[in-house]
Amino acid sequence: MTKIIMKTLFLLFIIAIHNLINITKTAQAYELPNNTYSGEGLCIPGESDLFSAQDCLMAGPAQQLDKLAQQGITFPAAPLYVANPPASLGDVPFSYAKVSDDEVPMYDSLEDIIAGRISKKLPIGRIKYVSLYDKMETEKGLYYKIANGKWINKEYISKVGVQFFQGYEFKENPSVSFGWVLDQTESRTGPSINAPVTGNVYSRYNVVNVYASEMDGELEWLMIGPDEWINHRSLSRVIPNYKKPAGVESERWIEINLYEQVLLVHEGDKIVYATLVATGVDPFFTQPGVFQIYRMIENEYMRGAFEADRSDYYYLEDVPFIMYFDQARALHGAYWHTLFGYQRSHGCVNLSVADSHWLFNWARMGDTVYVWDPSGKTPTDPEFYGAGGA
Repeated sequence: MTKIIMKTLFLLFIIAIHNLINITKTAQAYELPNNTYSGEGLCIPGESDLFSAQDCLMAGPAQQLDKLAQQGITFPAAPLYVANPPASLGDVPFSYAKVSDDEVPMYDSLEDIIAGRISKKLPIGRIKYVSLYDKMETEKGLYYKIANGKWINKEYISKVGVQFFQGYEFKENPSVSFGWVLDQTESRTGPSINAPVTGNVYSRYNVVNVYASEMDGELEWLMIGPDEWINHRSLSRVIPNYKKPAGVESERWIEINLYEQVLLVHEGDKIVYATLVATGVDPFFTQPGVFQIYRMIENEYMRGAFEADRSDYYYLEDVPFIMYFDQARALHGAYWHTLFGYQRSHGCVNLSVADSHWLFNWARMGDTVYVWDPSGKTPTDPEFYGAGGA
């Protein structure tokens, strides 16, 4: 019995020595930076502010969290202190319809319809929308009265609804950059199209924080989480800026970032609103510069063409919440498309109806509009620009 006890004690002694050797090797395997504590325990994850006061080993989860914190990534992620504006801002007292691309006959009265007397024709164009004010069934079919007072046949129109999107009101300034996903995309584990996908799929208008950016050739990649990247083409980013740029002297100003396709509203050192926009497409860019709102009107029609053959003709009735700031260029609601986050217009700054309504309520005559392109790709020579349009 004594021999069995002795063998058992000896075996336990050998096991204890073996474990002690392994623990020593594990501790030596850590490459400790200078001035790192080497006490008896690992630092507690999530308490990096106490590391300097603790006699602990910066390793394992604590080390990883500290590394991420240096990149601005925290757990949980830094929140955005925002509020959703009232959804009723997206309501308009108009019923809109898209007009066919063809040349469309218009009539001054119901009598003219019966007599076949055409008043004028709405020219050929891809972007033609009207407001429907009245309708009447005649022996020649159903006709609608539109905003210009003319009547057109229902065969030439198709009713459309106003699509809803809103930006955010800010209760506190954002502590990190963030952005809206523009189209369905799957993130990657690195800043390259060749990096493996993560399996995380994001949809349009999803909001993500942005912690870093890297260039891969001519493509910019944005880090939205640990080892998680999205191509900048699929994301419009808000970069908080609290310093007034050159030329901006007022405490109230509207910032339009052409590279990111976002709009920010500033009051002093606070950001009070941010949203997506659609600005001028090449060659009808929105002109960079510092401007002032010189005219505000709740709704009116817009029309025009810039190409010699008038192939880009547009006709838009009851465009809502218009704020002119640079000749014919204006901030206004756009009910005829939903491509916010992309260049789309003839030079105006298109917003959703809800966003344009919010901005119209906030803005005052003379407020500053600051338009810039951090990429430097938008022409800045005033000689390049005409009057602009919708």
